[in-house]
Amino acid sequence: MSLFQITTRRLVSQAYCGLKPASSKKQRICFEMTRPSSNMADFRDVFAKAKHIAIITGAGVSAESGVPTFRGAGGFWRKWQAQELATPEAFARNPSRVWEFYHYRREVMLSKHPNPAHIAIAECEARLSKQGRSIVVITQNIDELHRKAGTKHLFEIHGSLFKTRCTACGNVAANHKSPICPALGGKGAPDPDTEDARIPVEDLPRCQEEDCNGLLRPNIVWFGETLDSDILTEVEKELEICDLCLVVGTSSVVYPAAEFAPQVSDRGVPVAEFNMHTTPSTDKFRFHFSGPCGTTLPPALARHKTEIIV
Repeated sequence: MSLFQITTRRLVSQAYCGLKPASSKKQRICFEMTRPSSNMADFRDVFAKAKHIAIITGAGVSAESGVPTFRGAGGFWRKWQAQELATPEAFARNPSRVWEFYHYRREVMLSKHPNPAHIAIAECEARLSKQGRSIVVITQNIDELHRKAGTKHLFEIHGSLFKTRCTACGNVAANHKSPICPALGGKGAPDPDTEDARIPVEDLPRCQEEDCNGLLRPNIVWFGETLDSDILTEVEKELEICDLCLVVGTSSVVYPAAEFAPQVSDRGVPVAEFNMHTTPSTDKFRFHFSGPCGTTLPPALARHKTEIIV
């Protein structure tokens, strides 16, 4: 059964629970909420038995590496929040300003490093692969810190700061140049008093494919755009076979990623949430571990006593 079918079944189930009186013990289950456990020993027992682990990560994983999010109170670049710049319309109106914003973010990320949470995931993936077990990381982050930490089986569902897409030919390419083009060198300062650079469009990043020279844009899923259907199909396959799911550093409010873990939980698979605070989905999960991911995740993913050292 696909995740989309599971979602439909879940919505029908919720409607049913809301319409029928709780006249039996079985029906009352619909209305009762079980608080998630914070017992690490119990989680570790589940972890030891898991063969296919899906880890869904969000901004909270990278926050401990000093990565700015540009969301929430105070999350401004100059006078704008990300929602005002990360749109196709903003890029069409002012590609120079949008490229300044992303150039600044690229330059910031070049100075950041994976923290213990990123490293714990990558090391666990490498260790379990030798035991015939697997980990897949499904991240909403665009900073490539999972990749830098060594994670191999990775889906960056919102794209990457270090990939570009040509607006003319559609070619997607990795790009770690600093600066990404000469005209952006020294530009992108976040101070609200900084004036726009107003870089001519012909001097912004251009496609290097033969006979193209089209304007490049960040290969990031902007507000108002849909996620890559091919990537979503692969993610769906991974979530349908996982027997343990971790939700790490995500507020569980950005869709469609916010539905991934609840859908896994709906089919009876244990889900563990690692976050500073509870989220709208916390009560749907079997486990919740509060605190910085860099503190809570390493002991959760450390070698279990039952693991055979290869």
